[in-house]
Amino acid sequence: MTLDPKSLLLYAVTDRRWLNGQSLKSQVEEAILGGATFVQLREKDLGREAFKKEALEIKALCSRFHVPFVLDDDVDLAREIDADGVHVGQKDLEASCARDKIGPGKILGVSAQTVEEAIAAEKAGADYLGVGAVFQTGSKDDADHVSLDALKAICRAVKIPVIAIGGITKENVKELSGSGIVGIAVISAIFAQKDIKAATRELLGNTEGALGIHPEDSASPTAGGCPDEGKEA
Repeated sequence: MTLDPKSLLLYAVTDRRWLNGQSLKSQVEEAILGGATFVQLREKDLGREAFKKEALEIKALCSRFHVPFVLDDDVDLAREIDADGVHVGQKDLEASCARDKIGPGKILGVSAQTVEEAIAAEKAGADYLGVGAVFQTGSKDDADHVSLDALKAICRAVKIPVIAIGGITKENVKELSGSGIVGIAVISAIFAQKDIKAATRELLGNTEGALGIHPEDSASPTAGGCPDEGKEA
């Protein structure tokens, strides 16, 4: 799958801590209907078979809406279920090894916090970078802070698209204006909200405003895309 940088505008990273009786699939669907343009399935504690079952369900859902779908860290499962790709961190499998495993036709995202890490990831075959934490966050315990100046330096240093992650909200996203990013990745700003669809829609609008993007240029399903009729998700 070829990565369209527009699909990185509003990148939703799942988290099951806020399910509150709902299924993760239903929450992801609400996020997509609200305007999420990319989905990463992130599971740290789920058993292998349960994770596989869930991944297949959400993959089918994302396919129905033409939204790219990647797994966090698990390269082998991403290959097994034929996900669109995988995202790896600096403490996970090396980016070059991940690229070798998934092949040239899949999306590879890599986390980076410095210019050196960013350049190395690009050389290793990364399609995009996730940079952060740009704000204080409670969603990732191991996230170190990346300053706005460092974010700008990374964006200037590489040719592949960069998204910001970490503590981003509908209120502070405007502070990322002019940084060079093509989008944002969020967890709690979507999945911790009572009305996921409405929260995603508002965040999408604020992100488009911060990045100077017109809604008609968005890759969001709410900006012209439609689910495939007749396909069960």
